[in-house]
Amino acid sequence: MNTAAGWNWQAGVRRQWPIICVFLIFVGAFGLVAAGFWRRGALLIGIGVAVGAGLRLLLGEEAAGLLVIRSRALDFATMASAATAMMFIAATIDPLGTS
Repeated sequence: MNTAAGWNWQAGVRRQWPIICVFLIFVGAFGLVAAGFWRRGALLIGIGVAVGAGLRLLLGEEAAGLLVIRSRALDFATMASAATAMMFIAATIDPLGTS
């Protein structure tokens, strides 16, 4: 991984593409929240976690990269539960006077 010129970032990006995809969804979600669209942002956070859960379920240990924490089943169950809760909260919470 370390070369004479330093760390090979291209290989790192190729190897960690699943977590980068989830991170980019989160960046978009936080952008929506910062712009005042917090319910849409919260929903997008739930979608991002669901994408992570799906990638963890479909990809192998090596390909999933930083999405791997414990066993595949436990990782998927945890992320799917968090995604479901986040999307439910985003869909049912009072809009506080916004439309």
